[in-house]
Amino acid sequence: MAAFNYFNYFTEIEEYFWRKRGAHLLVSPLDWAIVETWQKAGIPLPAVLKGIDRAFESYARSRRAAGGRQLKSLAYCVDAVLDAAEEEREAAAGAGPSAERKRDAQESFSREQLRAFFSRNVERIASSGVALHTTQPELAARVDEARSRLSEMLPLIESPGALDLEDLERRLTVVEEKLTAALTSNAPEEFLVGVRREMDRQLAPYRRKMTSAQLAQLERQYMQKRLWERYNLPRLSLFYLT
Repeated sequence: MAAFNYFNYFTEIEEYFWRKRGAHLLVSPLDWAIVETWQKAGIPLPAVLKGIDRAFESYARSRRAAGGRQLKSLAYCVDAVLDAAEEEREAAAGAGPSAERKRDAQESFSREQLRAFFSRNVERIASSGVALHTTQPELAARVDEARSRLSEMLPLIESPGALDLEDLERRLTVVEEKLTAALTSNAPEEFLVGVRREMDRQLAPYRRKMTSAQLAQLERQYMQKRLWERYNLPRLSLFYLT
């Protein structure tokens, strides 16, 4: 299998799923949340693609496929992806995959790309904070803290020598998690309930295929995505750079 850019994780999976379906359709919020759970769990991209292949092969043998119904969601692929990831872990035991992953990450982006990504996100976060200043001043302060923290990371990009993107990603994750907590605390109750209803409807056909831990993680990622969209905030992870 060809080598993939580590930080192209989201777009590679999205495009691969499109090709398997034979249609260039928008990936649903549920599908994006599923991809985020795989990314957070550290599942390698080749394992995800292998799992998707197997899920489509299994679906092709099912009665639903015989009836002309398409495989519509990555939720159907969850078990196959986890199985493929476990196989990769067993095969790679003692092979030092972490060092390889770090080397790939270090070669992923130019300084110019990173600088533009950070600058764009700082501007968007600042704009969102200004919009919240009158209606939700407490949340606006938390948003401004995130903007300040992001600005403080810019010198890391300009530092001489090799840039440790994995460490940068860890720092961005901390900022995202803190801001997500603030968004959750300040979002209207009706909005949160509405998102949960929407999420429950989309997950209903797949709940029996997932463990409690998988569902809990997926629900967290789904809620996070909706919260950041509501407040027009850009995702900070380098996985969203492309």
